[in-house]
Amino acid sequence: MATKKTRIKTAAALVFVPQNREQVADIIRELGVLNRELARVTCDMNDELAAIKEDYETIAEPRRLRIEALTTGAHVWCEANRDAITQGGKTKTAAFTTGEICWRMRPPSVRVTGQEAVLHLLRKLGLGRFIREKEEVNKEAILNEPEALAHVAGINISQGEDFVVTPFEAELAAA
Repeated sequence: MATKKTRIKTAAALVFVPQNREQVADIIRELGVLNRELARVTCDMNDELAAIKEDYETIAEPRRLRIEALTTGAHVWCEANRDAITQGGKTKTAAFTTGEICWRMRPPSVRVTGQEAVLHLLRKLGLGRFIREKEEVNKEAILNEPEALAHVAGINISQGEDFVVTPFEAELAAA
């Protein structure tokens, strides 16, 4: 029985490969031109988007203010009548013919001001269980002494190289 050979076809590269320094210099010049054109197109787009956003913000603002006023008014009435509309506090939701309102408790949160003073006080009061001691590998120290850890499994030090093309550009001086 003959075995079927698998052919892998790759597309031909569609890039221009320069043949000398002058052609590379031309590529860098063209990259500079294209980068500046792209920046201009981006600025034009952002100018148009800003104008459109401003127009719609102007249209939306009275509606936003009306929503806020109506919500505040409904909240005031519902708070005043909370016992009646929540069956004496048995429910947190009240249904109306056009929708419903509800009260929801947010999850508790902790806010610490003066972190160092709070840590010191917790230690002083013997409440160390409320202090998190984070243990992690010190990557900066490893980079300072890579040869000391060359034999340690699980630690790999890698370094890559980027190819960067920077066309020359001049900045305009401020008037």
